[in-house]
Amino acid sequence: MLPDSMCYARFDRYGPPEVLHVATGPVPRPGPGEVVVRVEAVSVNGGELALRSGQLRPFSGNRFPKRIGLDLAGTVVDPGNSRFDLGEPVWGAIGRGGGSAAEYVAVRADRIDRVPDGLDAVHAAALVVGTTAITALRDVAALAPRERLLVRGAAGGVGHIAVQLGRAMGAHVTGLASAAALDLVKELGADEAIDYREPGELGRFDVVVDTVGTDPERFRRLLTADGRMVAIAFDLNRRLRAVSYLAAHAARRRRWVRFFSGYPAAPRFAELGRWFRNGEVRPHVDRTFPLEDIAAAHRALEQGGVRGKIVVTL
Repeated sequence: MLPDSMCYARFDRYGPPEVLHVATGPVPRPGPGEVVVRVEAVSVNGGELALRSGQLRPFSGNRFPKRIGLDLAGTVVDPGNSRFDLGEPVWGAIGRGGGSAAEYVAVRADRIDRVPDGLDAVHAAALVVGTTAITALRDVAALAPRERLLVRGAAGGVGHIAVQLGRAMGAHVTGLASAAALDLVKELGADEAIDYREPGELGRFDVVVDTVGTDPERFRRLLTADGRMVAIAFDLNRRLRAVSYLAAHAARRRRWVRFFSGYPAAPRFAELGRWFRNGEVRPHVDRTFPLEDIAAAHRALEQGGVRGKIVVTL
């Protein structure tokens, strides 16, 4: 029997992390094709910081309140007519509308999958972004064995999984990260871990994965003649310039730059689970915060220096 009410995170205006607070609302019921999940953990993503601060206002508008949270790990409490069983552990994504930072969510059954054995809810939530790394490296860039891969932001949420996947796919991996995180980048399997503040001469790369977004021109110049650059972030302080640059270089046949923002479906989570079970990837959790401290979780990610993912527990 589900309760009538639940706690969830929301904000009523754009601003600093402190605009986030915990509110009480009704527990959702599943619509067609949906299941209800008792959420146990969600990760904090860079896009959520941009949403909360108002940097995405042209896309998100001025209607409030707004909820927060894009991914989730938890337990099915109402399977509806889905393939899932009551009590089954699942992980997945709730979609661009957000709102997974809540005790209960109704989520499309085709956007979640069973959590692989050996992965608890906190680490499952931290690994969800691995679906982005798979798409970037395999589907967009078509990374091949023995190619040279540069991961910018190699100790971050997507970056630390991209390093591991790149190595598993047979590439020579160079990771750019802060000096304090270079040990983690090497531990994750990078052939070279370099301080982004003092990179020196980096050489040429067949594939660049950019999780930072600033100064794309500089990193495109590092591409080989047939190189490919995949961006999963862009400079929100220079939106028009960044979008124009990406649009201008996306259609090039060689040395192109392409941006994407994923909304993964169940098969991608199943694939990520196989990478985990095979020992090819593992998530790194920097620290956890309870739901009532979600503002502190956002503040921690904004301050930088995060190794892996910050996770909010419920």
